[in-house]
Amino acid sequence: MASAVGRWLLLLVIVSAVSAGFILIALPTPLLFGGLIGALAYALVRVRAPLRLPNSFFQGGQAVVGVIVGSVIDWGTLAGLGARWLIVLGISAFTLILSVLVGTLLVRRGATPATAVFSSIAGGAIGLTAMADDLGADSRVIAVLQYLRLLIVLLTMPVVVTLFFGATDQGVSLSGGSGDWRVDLTFVAAAIIGGLLVGRLLHLPSPALLGPLMIAALLTLVPYFAQAEVPVVLAGLGYLAIGVQVGLKFTLAALLSIGRMVPLAMLTIVVTLLGCAGLGWMLAATTDATPLDAYLATTPGGIYAVMGTAASTGSDVTLVAAAQIVRMCIVLAIAPFIAAYFRRRSV
Repeated sequence: MASAVGRWLLLLVIVSAVSAGFILIALPTPLLFGGLIGALAYALVRVRAPLRLPNSFFQGGQAVVGVIVGSVIDWGTLAGLGARWLIVLGISAFTLILSVLVGTLLVRRGATPATAVFSSIAGGAIGLTAMADDLGADSRVIAVLQYLRLLIVLLTMPVVVTLFFGATDQGVSLSGGSGDWRVDLTFVAAAIIGGLLVGRLLHLPSPALLGPLMIAALLTLVPYFAQAEVPVVLAGLGYLAIGVQVGLKFTLAALLSIGRMVPLAMLTIVVTLLGCAGLGWMLAATTDATPLDAYLATTPGGIYAVMGTAASTGSDVTLVAAAQIVRMCIVLAIAPFIAAYFRRRSV
């Protein structure tokens, strides 16, 4: 018992230290990265003393992530699209097709078809990472490559927005949540409890994530929960559970295998970025969207940063948010069907 407690304490110390460093440098979702890198370090150093996160903790993390994603869905924004619905759906479809086609190149580096596709799909990174095991894909590869793409998107976005479009910060930001912890906690509890029940009743492929996501999205239609969001502490714990779960699965052989994929993955990321920029140019050329609006609407990932940038630069937040949200919803909705398709092909 003492030995087991000591191992968990060591893991806690490593994860806490790494997470604190990521918080200091303002890395997106620092607790997810901290949990992943910290647990990875433990798994590589203490090979003879492996740990496994209890399944209930991981499912709790999936549920929290599901509520986070569901709370982002703004029905008012989607309804405000009007006649532009077809444009947004077209953007989403072409972006997904592009990223999937490019991502299949990873099969040449040993990734399974499902892992290759889910590693390269633009949008829904946290949801895909949380669902990976349920979908029969390698969560380690997906986590590393999805967040490598996200990091590149986040690093290049300010440069592109400033240098290519000459945009400046106009001091506008997205409105916050309800600010009432009682509303937020009730929202989270209702979404998780109701979502887990619905997920099991409907036999969803990843019930702990998709069930709470569906219920959270529907609850935002209730005026009482219109501005509700997941409290920062709970969101952090959810991200942490996902990160630790994935990190503890790493081995030196797996890390070396992923390392061999990185050069090709970088190429696929660059091609995806350029392809999405091309879609943005076509959107601006064929509609009344400005070049900046079109770029932000087609950026492959980084939904929170994209929406924040759109608000701060005075862009068309409705178009940008809708394009990003619709693509994220499509990704998470079709992922189980893609996984089922690959499973049938492998039989």
